[in-house]
Amino acid sequence: MKFLDLAKVYIRSGSGGAGSVSFRREKYIEYGGPDGGDGGAGGSVWVEAVDGLNTLIDFRYQQHFFAKNGQHGMGSQKTGAGGDDIVLRVPVGTEILDEDGETLIADLSTLGERICLAEGGNGGWGNLRFKSATNQAPRRANPGQPGVERTIWLRLKLIADVGLLGLPNAGKTTFLAATSNARPKVADYPFTTLHPNLGVVGVDDVEFVVADIPGLIEGASEGRGLGDLFLGHVERCAALLHLVDGTSGTLIEDYRTIVHEIETYGEGLADKPRVTVLNKIDALDDEERAFLREELEAVAGPVHLMSGVSKEGLTDVLRELRTLIDDTRLRRRAEEGGEDEGEAPWQP
Repeated sequence: MKFLDLAKVYIRSGSGGAGSVSFRREKYIEYGGPDGGDGGAGGSVWVEAVDGLNTLIDFRYQQHFFAKNGQHGMGSQKTGAGGDDIVLRVPVGTEILDEDGETLIADLSTLGERICLAEGGNGGWGNLRFKSATNQAPRRANPGQPGVERTIWLRLKLIADVGLLGLPNAGKTTFLAATSNARPKVADYPFTTLHPNLGVVGVDDVEFVVADIPGLIEGASEGRGLGDLFLGHVERCAALLHLVDGTSGTLIEDYRTIVHEIETYGEGLADKPRVTVLNKIDALDDEERAFLREELEAVAGPVHLMSGVSKEGLTDVLRELRTLIDDTRLRRRAEEGGEDEGEAPWQP
C-alpha cells in the first residue's frame, strides 16, 4: 500500500428539497384547503476517524464527495425524503485544514471521533405551513436551502510513542528492523527511506510504537532534500530518539545539524524529551568508542552507545525510551485531571 499523508478534497452537502404548493381535491369536499408537504433535508458530509487505516491513499483516487439532495415535498401532506449523508473515513491522527492549508478545522486524534464538515440544507415549507385564519388558501412555498460547498485539506500525522531522528544513513531504519517486526527497506545509500514507517517495539513486557521518518539534511527547513515534510509525524510523539552515526567523521556537525532543523521547524519538537545515541559502534574499537562518546557528551549531554546490526546496547536504549514515555504519559494525565478523577468517590 502506498503512503500518502496529504490530500486535497472537494466536498458539498446536499440541498434541501422545495416545499409543495398543493390543494386537497376530493369528491364531495368543497373546501379541501392546502395540503402541500415540506421538502426533505439535504445530506451532510461527515468525517470519522476509523481503525485499520494508516494512509490517505484512498483520497488519491477520489477527491470529490457530494451528498444527496433532499426530495421535493408533494401533495397530500407528503414530506420529501431526506438526502443520504456521506462519511469520509480517515486514519486516527488526521487533521482537517481549511482551503488555505493553515486554518485548523479539527484534529481527529481519537478513534471514533466524528465531526460534520458541511451540513445539509433544510427542506422548504409547503403551503400547508402558511395556512392561517386570514389566509386559508396560501399559494406560496419555500425553496430548500442550498448545500455547502467547500475545499479542505486532509493531513495525516501518525500517532507514535517514539520518533526517530537523524541524518540519512544514521541507522534509523536498521534500528526499527532490529527491534520490531517491521521490514522497511535497508540499503547503504542515502534516502533509502522515502516515507514514514511504523513498528511496535517491546521491552520488559511493555510495547510502544516507533515512527521512522526520512532522514534530514542541512537546510531541510528551507526545502532541501525531502525537507521537513515528514516532521509532522513526530509532533505527537512522547519522546525522540536521535541517532548519530559514529563512523561519519563529522560527529558534532551531524548532531548540531539535526538539532538546528528541529528548532527551526518549531511545533515544540525541540522541547520534547530526547535520547541521544552514538550508533554503529560495532565498527569502532573500545578506544574510539570512549573518545567519541566523551566528545559528543560535551555538547549533547548523556549519550548511549548502540549498534543496530550487532544489537549491542539496544535493550538499554529501549528501557530509557520506555521511561520517558511513561513519564510523559503520567504528566499529561495529571495535566488533564485524570488522576484527580480516579480518586473521586463513586457516585450513582
